Amino acid sequence: MTKPQTETLKPKQHFEILDGLRGIAAVAIVIFHFMEIVHPPKENFISHGFLAVDFFFCLSGFVIAYAYHDRIGKMKITDFFKLRLIRLHPLVVFGSVLGLLAFLFDPFGGNPESYQIGKVILIFLASVFLIPFPVMADRYFNIFGLNAPGWSLFWEYIANIFYALFLYKLSRRSLFLLTVFAAIGICFVSHRAGGSLMGGWSGETFWDGCARISYSFLAGMIIYRSNWIIKSKLGFIGLSILLLATFVMPFSDWNWLTEPIVVLLYFPLLIVLGAGATLAPGFKKICVFFGQISYPLYMTHYAVMWIFANYYTKYKPDTTQLTFIVIIGTILLVGIAYLTMNFYDTPVRKYLTNRRKKV
Repeated sequence: MTKPQTETLKPKQHFEILDGLRGIAAVAIVIFHFMEIVHPPKENFISHGFLAVDFFFCLSGFVIAYAYHDRIGKMKITDFFKLRLIRLHPLVVFGSVLGLLAFLFDPFGGNPESYQIGKVILIFLASVFLIPFPVMADRYFNIFGLNAPGWSLFWEYIANIFYALFLYKLSRRSLFLLTVFAAIGICFVSHRAGGSLMGGWSGETFWDGCARISYSFLAGMIIYRSNWIIKSKLGFIGLSILLLATFVMPFSDWNWLTEPIVVLLYFPLLIVLGAGATLAPGFKKICVFFGQISYPLYMTHYAVMWIFANYYTKYKPDTTQLTFIVIIGTILLVGIAYLTMNFYDTPVRKYLTNRRKKV
């Protein structure tokens, strides 16, 4: 590892390794969601998979700053919001539809008949428009009961709004001070929650999500604005191992220390390393693929998790069966994400982009 070098990022440079790491994080969170249904945290081999969301937030801050810092002052704020909606919202809608179908037609259980039609419609609309609505008691009062990962997209949208309104205007010093305050917020949330940063997804832990996006998004912005790059020979495989190590980190009484360290220091360091790493030609296609399916996978997988939870409760499969289900299920979900990207997300975004240009 060499000392940090201050460089100007090349125009239109694409960070394939960071794309690949985003895909690795998305797969890890799918496996985490399978396993948390079966095992309590201390028995879950990927018990810190939920920290992938904090990695997403930090990477998002870096990517948004990289993509828009030099041009957002020259564009209408409405154009920025339209671009972000086109990029993000088609899959918000698609994930909500999948969640509704899984809720209504789950072959292994669930109780849709206990909900009035009007309430189901409200829950669905709240999911489509990302309006927090934690009313499903049988789904642990998830902010978005039909598509649980929507909670992080809600905060992603909030971060984008603040970025367009004033964050991009801040000096690096002001940005740094704001990030320090956000870091204090992370430590406070961890302490209040008994040492874990797992919150943000439920009505009870709603504001934990604010703390998590605030620090990580700002940290990602600072990485870009400061042009921090650490040159190394780690490459995609080395960085993937370093990222995965955080997800399989044991769930212990030391979480109050280890989780904030990972979020406050380790993830930003990985992005600094990833931005400066050299990608071996043989891994380019893998990184591009993982980068492309990461968001579709994240936004489409949770409908299957509710079905799996009901299956597990009903049939109590043994360890061998569970291993087979999780491995095959993860592969199938990656395949579904790939199909969703090709036959829904990409065409819809292309259509909306063309419509925007004609207006």
